[in-house]
Amino acid sequence: MAGTQFKYPFLFDPEKHDEKGLQLMRNVLAMVLAAGRVDELSVLTMHRPKSALPFGGLYRVIDFPLSNLMHSGINRVGILSQYRPFSLMNHIGDGAAWDMNGRHNHIHVLPPYKGHKPQDWYKGTADAIHQNLDYIKKENPEQVMILSGDHVYQMDYRRVFEFHNKNNADVTVAFKQMPIEQCSRFGLAHFDENDISMEGGRLVRYTEKPAKPLSNWASLTIYIFKTDILIDIIKNYVGNLGKTDFGRDVLPEIVKSHRVFGYRFNNFWGYTRTIAEYYLSNMSLLGDHPAIDPEQWRVRTNLVHRNIQDRLPALFGNSGNVKNSLVYNGCRIYGHVENCILFPGILVEKGAVIKDSIIFHDTKIKAGATVHAAIIDTDTVVGEGAVVGRKHNVKTNQDLQKKLALLGQDVVIKPNQCVLPGTHISSESDIENYQYSKPSEKLA
Repeated sequence: MAGTQFKYPFLFDPEKHDEKGLQLMRNVLAMVLAAGRVDELSVLTMHRPKSALPFGGLYRVIDFPLSNLMHSGINRVGILSQYRPFSLMNHIGDGAAWDMNGRHNHIHVLPPYKGHKPQDWYKGTADAIHQNLDYIKKENPEQVMILSGDHVYQMDYRRVFEFHNKNNADVTVAFKQMPIEQCSRFGLAHFDENDISMEGGRLVRYTEKPAKPLSNWASLTIYIFKTDILIDIIKNYVGNLGKTDFGRDVLPEIVKSHRVFGYRFNNFWGYTRTIAEYYLSNMSLLGDHPAIDPEQWRVRTNLVHRNIQDRLPALFGNSGNVKNSLVYNGCRIYGHVENCILFPGILVEKGAVIKDSIIFHDTKIKAGATVHAAIIDTDTVVGEGAVVGRKHNVKTNQDLQKKLALLGQDVVIKPNQCVLPGTHISSESDIENYQYSKPSEKLA
């Protein structure tokens, strides 16, 4: 079982902050954009926002930006929530997991505000801030950080603030170089070549998802504003002009009128918008030298959620065999597991085989079942002798997108049923349609 990683949650060492950086961060308010569901993630976001999606065997995607905030000394946080927020709110709790429940530390979940005019949903990122201007004014920070809650990365935000303040910027946006063929999916920075350093520089132009990209510096949806400037911009562009989105509506315009700078980030950044990207980001935790290392990054999570902290250590039976996998507490392994990520509470019965898959909490893989290249959500059952997915050679993300099998929450695959690669099944699906007629067609 060489290369296998058996994990059990533990408390991290106390964080070490320099006092100068801490003092700077005490005057910062973070607003985390955690409202959305993306259709590309199919059944995985049917009952939760993308930010609450389980990740890496123990965590939720939002744990990464929240942990970055904590380690950077930013402890006043508003979570902009909208789509099916229960899972997210249950996970965040009172913020204790990230030391955000003290006298001067707090985390607030902010749903869409329904005021004098009828509006039920945030219409975009800028509109979400507009609906919460009263909250920002009440907190009275010197600077406001706006960031996405659904990206996987480690960043010391103090370095971004130092860059922002050193350049006397009105607005700073974080960027990362991406392959040019992917850049039409992102907002892009165009730097002033006469005002740039290794850290970044002033922007002369910002383009949102252009059809023909002329830059490969992609926005990470991390913004820093001077508070008074943010309020003026929001009142003008959202309140007066009816604009709703930072990337599409606001940033391309304020580059012309304000000191807008771009900070260059050069480390790992996991984008999880599509099934393939989510799958590959998770698989980046495996191996001897993983690109994502939550322990080294000191990522915090809520161990009370789903009673993770109270579960027994993982149990490996005599018939169990595990290779290059993450197996968390509460799992019971009597079958074969290879290149997988198993969240707490997974049962793999004798004779079952799981390869190249991600299995969420408390799912049962019954005796003789086979799971290959699949993502299976919480509280699902794969019956005896059933087959989900198929071994295949994947050359591109597009191939992976089409080949991964997805089972949503509370799905029951009956004994000896077979689920085709690329099939997405929710608890509302008519799974009888996925029954093969010939046993020989079962997947090896």
